[in-house]
Amino acid sequence: MGKGFQKKKKQARMMQEQLAKFQEQMQNTEVTGSAGNGLVTITLTGENEMKKVTIKPDCVDPEDVEGLEDLIKAAYKDARNKLTEQSPAPGGLPGLPPGGGFPDLSGLGF
Repeated sequence: MGKGFQKKKKQARMMQEQLAKFQEQMQNTEVTGSAGNGLVTITLTGENEMKKVTIKPDCVDPEDVEGLEDLIKAAYKDARNKLTEQSPAPGGLPGLPPGGGFPDLSGLGF
């Protein structure tokens, strides 16, 4: 096998290591988004799991359920934006698919 193959194999191994570090970092990441000056807060993990939802009693109005729904959506969007800002991808890991999906490199013999 030529030097070109060895070089590609080394690059694939390095990318696999970077992906493993990225996955570990994201597993340990938590962000909190809020809306309505903190009336609703949502905490997400780096894997987009909703860990906590806090709704202050001040914003619970049985006559305005739609307003509460809007606050929840806005808090979730705020948390997602913060998570995206903290993520080293895509700039830090070239070739990483959108949405955090990781290619399976195990078939390359590593």
